[in-house]
Amino acid sequence: MESTCLDEFRTRVYSHYYVHGRDFPWRHSTDPYHILVSEVMLQQTRAAHVLKHYHQFVYCFPDFQALSLAGPIDVLRVWQGLGYNRRAIALLKTARNVCAHFNGCLPHEKEKLLALPGIGSYTAAAIRAFAFDQPEVLIETNIRTVFLHEFFSGRERVRDREILPVIETTLDREHPRQWYHALMDYGVKLKEEDNATRRSAQYRPQSRFRGSRREARGAILRALLQTGPLSTAALASEISGWDVRFDDALVTLQRDGLVMERDSVLSVPT
Repeated sequence: MESTCLDEFRTRVYSHYYVHGRDFPWRHSTDPYHILVSEVMLQQTRAAHVLKHYHQFVYCFPDFQALSLAGPIDVLRVWQGLGYNRRAIALLKTARNVCAHFNGCLPHEKEKLLALPGIGSYTAAAIRAFAFDQPEVLIETNIRTVFLHEFFSGRERVRDREILPVIETTLDREHPRQWYHALMDYGVKLKEEDNATRRSAQYRPQSRFRGSRREARGAILRALLQTGPLSTAALASEISGWDVRFDDALVTLQRDGLVMERDSVLSVPT
């Protein structure tokens, strides 16, 4: 890529960011714990929705030590409303792992991050970029939108493996943290104008929440957190419209370790 084109691209991205950059509490922190919590919350969840829960979570569990000492039921109660509750348990397991093996400090090495529960390749790279300001190559929906719009105009079914080299070439290696914030915010703007994400080979329309098994899982977990241990019959009576979807959801919750059954009584692990 010619230096003139690169400079023009970076100028467009940064110019938008300096005027319209979004303000989130995790952007004001380089604490690896804060970054980890925000990144796990942001998985499959809009930033505006995460904002409602982030402050409460870090208030209740301000660091790895505090979180590691909590029980699953305590963590899930604070997590309620965010959905994808397995993320909360993975975060708890990671906190216990960090305290047990890394003296309460999140490691910065990629291979060590990837070995922690609930941390995949994107989350590990994001932690390294946002907490440690390392020049990692990141791609998520907003970043993908920017590169599809700027470098793959008119193309359909563009694969990430085509986009990643361009992300690496254009990366501001001196300021990766700020650069990725700017890219994400520019991507939000572009989505409002023309959502180029649909031209990605990775694009999948978001499934409907209402009537889904995910909705049923959330209703079951919410009922058990509010009322305490219940028999299956009592749980079914607590939830309006119980049907086979809820039976299936209950099985998956037990399989994931979010609900346990003992002596025919269902409860959230303590």
